[in-house]
Amino acid sequence: MQSLQNLIAMVTGASSGIGEACSRMLAKSGARLILNARRTERLEILAEELHRKFGTTSLIRPFDVRNLDLVKAAIQKLPREWQSIDILVNNAGLARGLEKLQEGRFEDWEEMIDSNVKGLLYVTRLVLPGMLSRGKGHIVNVASIAGIQTYPRGNVYCASKAAVRVLSDGLRQDLLGTPIRVTIISPGLVETEFSQVRFRGDKEHAAQVYHGLTPLTADDVADAVVYTVTRPPHVNINEIVLLPTDQASSTMVHRREAS
Repeated sequence: MQSLQNLIAMVTGASSGIGEACSRMLAKSGARLILNARRTERLEILAEELHRKFGTTSLIRPFDVRNLDLVKAAIQKLPREWQSIDILVNNAGLARGLEKLQEGRFEDWEEMIDSNVKGLLYVTRLVLPGMLSRGKGHIVNVASIAGIQTYPRGNVYCASKAAVRVLSDGLRQDLLGTPIRVTIISPGLVETEFSQVRFRGDKEHAAQVYHGLTPLTADDVADAVVYTVTRPPHVNINEIVLLPTDQASSTMVHRREAS
């Protein structure tokens, strides 16, 4: 098991859900955190919590991963003591809508592709050269069961997560012969703000996604992330597909009737 003590981990989309849970578990394991998201206030609250609970030093970098200029400014201008990023968790992403493709909204497609694919590329491209120059590093990309098994009306979201898997595989091939590791985490149903974002704040609609079953929690996914980055340096976990027991595939779930 590899210690994370004093390693620097950068987590995108850290203000809620899986990213927030990853930040907590990485901090608990001794890592120093670079916290990224768009919501500055939430990052400040999280950083204070990590310091109070774990004594963790955190650096807040609020930017939108879709904006290349902001990504460049944030990463290229990191203070010297924060430049040696050891772990990158590309978690920022979202789903919008659940329509058939012929009824889809162009702006939803752009937001998903820009966040889930281009944002991941921007951050990785700017962090990876430093890992290579130092001869160490681990990139963890949060994908989805949707990237393996397409579901009805998932079209563009599923395609964006399939792209994460393909890009991760390609990156692993590009890095062959280096010490840099690449892992994909592909969760099934996880109860976070994900569905509320997809349905634009409709909490009742979002709750129906998890009705009658026990979904994964953000902590379940974060636990898998920490497991992968704490393996010995010669071990790379290529991919973890993580489903709740009540889910067999992207489209098959078991829902219990209310008693």
